[in-house]
Amino acid sequence: MCAVLQTPDWTPSSWTSRPAQQQPSYRDPAALARAVDALGRLPPIVVSWEIEALKQQIADAQRGERFLLQGGDCAETFADCESDQIARKLKILLQMSLVLLHGLKKPVIRVGRLAGQYAKPRSADTETRDGVTLPCYRGDLVNRPGFTASEREPDPELLLRGYERAALTLNFVRALIDGGFADLHHPEYWNLGFVQHSPSKDQFERIAASIADSLDFFEAMSGSRVHEASRAPFYASHEALHLLYEQAQTRFIRRQERWYNLSTHMPWIGMRTAELAGAHVEYCRGIANPIGVKVGPAMDSAWVQGLCHTLNPAKEPGRLVLIHRMGAKLIDQKLPGLIETVRATGVPVLWVCDPMHGNTETTSSGVKTRRFENIVSELETAFRVHRDAGSRLGGVHFELTGEDVTECTGGARGLVDADLAKDYRSQVDPRLNYEQALELAMRIAAIERK
Repeated sequence: MCAVLQTPDWTPSSWTSRPAQQQPSYRDPAALARAVDALGRLPPIVVSWEIEALKQQIADAQRGERFLLQGGDCAETFADCESDQIARKLKILLQMSLVLLHGLKKPVIRVGRLAGQYAKPRSADTETRDGVTLPCYRGDLVNRPGFTASEREPDPELLLRGYERAALTLNFVRALIDGGFADLHHPEYWNLGFVQHSPSKDQFERIAASIADSLDFFEAMSGSRVHEASRAPFYASHEALHLLYEQAQTRFIRRQERWYNLSTHMPWIGMRTAELAGAHVEYCRGIANPIGVKVGPAMDSAWVQGLCHTLNPAKEPGRLVLIHRMGAKLIDQKLPGLIETVRATGVPVLWVCDPMHGNTETTSSGVKTRRFENIVSELETAFRVHRDAGSRLGGVHFELTGEDVTECTGGARGLVDADLAKDYRSQVDPRLNYEQALELAMRIAAIERK
């Protein structure tokens, strides 16, 4: 049952009356209007009952009955819409969720940063190379990464290409899951070839065998199969950045009497677009999806409390996910006050830790990276601070890939700055590779067992 009907002063386009940050500037308004109109007539990528199921699971996590794992690429590219790459992303998230399930002893909500994460906020509107200034690359939903005037020109047709690839990606993920790919009885389906060389290999195989044996024993004794062990639900998320794209896939579902963004299950608002009077908050306040919000050390109490009241005025369980990204150096200082600030509103939230974005740095050679030890440090501190405050950390949010890339240093293999050049592929932010991601899941399980 829905907690509240939609507010009468909101429409999918009411955001246009507010200041809108991080929006591309299109040269041909008529071409843009045609693309948005075409997008609005296409079938939705997700459906409302999936969104409501996720919201219920997030409400469970708020009570400590589940744990949320959100992860995937910093920015998808259209070239990523390829079966092997999609399967590898799904595999590493399944492997991580298996480790967390074993260590935390509670169901894991699997949310991928995929099937729509094609737009990225940027710190500047333009980029200059060798005296030439062009619009910055804002993700494949907007323009192209090559440094020519034609490639950097925002192209409305890319909105349709993004929709197509998002739909194809999620369709393939669903087909894999429906076909038994995510069956906890058979974690061997998720094997990544290069895992055989990982220092975490033996530990993961012991965990997988233990869970499979436990399931076999329970089912033999009870005479029934554990349904969720055979078909693990999987949800999609992306940053609700390009507001015309989000608006075009926003529909009123009469059975629910609510508006839903049907381009994804859980959109989130980034820190660069979280202004209370801004267009992104205005858009997100009116949709019934669970909403994530990135919160950081520069946000004061009035701002955070305003976000809580604006985005969840009815105090609906499962509606609001606050993803804190403080950085290892500031989390001990900033997180306790943030917890108390939100507690004072009485608004239920799911607390999630993003230990990636606050720990980005640049090497002496100018390469963006993240140190594994700083990521672990922020995570450990987050669990401790929540516990000391009588709160609960209910999830984690990572930028990661199922590839054997070298973008973050550290981890069991001890990558250093000089190793980054071996296989650095990201167009935007550095990601954990499969090995570092799996090790991180094991670290989380160990933290919670303390």
